[in-house]
Amino acid sequence: MIRIGITGPIGCGKSTVAGWLGELGAAVIDADDVAREVTAEGTPAAEAIAAEFGTQILRADGSLDRAALGRIVFADADALARLEGIVHPAVRPVILERMEQAATDGALAVVVEAIKLVEGGLAALCDEVWLVTCDAGAQLERLLARGTIAADDAQARIAAQAGLAERLAPAATRVIDTSGPAAATAKLVEAAWLAALEGYGAGKAR
Repeated sequence: MIRIGITGPIGCGKSTVAGWLGELGAAVIDADDVAREVTAEGTPAAEAIAAEFGTQILRADGSLDRAALGRIVFADADALARLEGIVHPAVRPVILERMEQAATDGALAVVVEAIKLVEGGLAALCDEVWLVTCDAGAQLERLLARGTIAADDAQARIAAQAGLAERLAPAATRVIDTSGPAAATAKLVEAAWLAALEGYGAGKAR
């Protein structure tokens, strides 16, 4: 089983690339989804976050107000580091368990999508690391198109990750630039997938 890590700046299309790989036969693990699971209401991580950042990041029902939390941490590098210090230790064992399960299930490949793939030590568990990038204009446009964050929040999140692609480049096996049309990018991803399969002797894509 090939283990492919996908990383890159926010808004550049990591989830889209991972989704295409899922369609090609890979088992996909999204670290953001895992993070939401381990910080659900009543979990130890959620309680630790509330203790660290106060009730201002809680909704009336006691669940985390992720938008409010995001406004805090993406404007303060120290706050972001404190949040990651709570969340990452809870996320990692779940990802490891699901990678093992994918192998047990006989998956052709497992894809781990994580913005902190390298910093969190998950890249070391992967055979390949794919860095997903795009130009600045496309990045902002895609973030705003989600309709979930305001323009100033989008700019803050992009600014918080300034230089990320350059820092991650040395760890990357392949770089996938998603700035172009989706159909063209999908072909790039499929070509990279086939090359990875061939390189690791995993057989043909399903």
